[in-house]
Amino acid sequence: QVRLVESGGGLVQPGGSLRLSCTASGNIYSINAMGWYRQAPGKQRELVAGIFSAGTTNYADSVKGRSTISRDNAKKMVFLQMNSLKPDDTAVYYCNVDGTYYSGTFSVQTFNSWGQGTQVTVSS
Repeated sequence: QVRLVESGGGLVQPGGSLRLSCTASGNIYSINAMGWYRQAPGKQRELVAGIFSAGTTNYADSVKGRSTISRDNAKKMVFLQMNSLKPDDTAVYYCNVDGTYYSGTFSVQTFNSWGQGTQVTVSS
């Protein structure tokens, strides 16, 4: 019922920047938290940054000061601006959205959806 599509990944040199975008679509009634996770080869998926409906944000220590998460509620989009990228930032980045959707007349249910992932590679 809810689909997430990410874009903006790619190959970038150390010190460079990237902006990831994620668009949610479907019978969405409301969106609460939106976030970005990443998973590097051989490692567990980890939270990079999150943003709540009121605008409160949180970041992993590893990206704090180098990344900014933002959202456009009208367009149902979340963004991650990453600067001063390092080789350790290389991973597949996933969008995650938590909210409610229309499941029928006068009925809503919660959802938590993941995007398909976008590869970010930081290398010279």
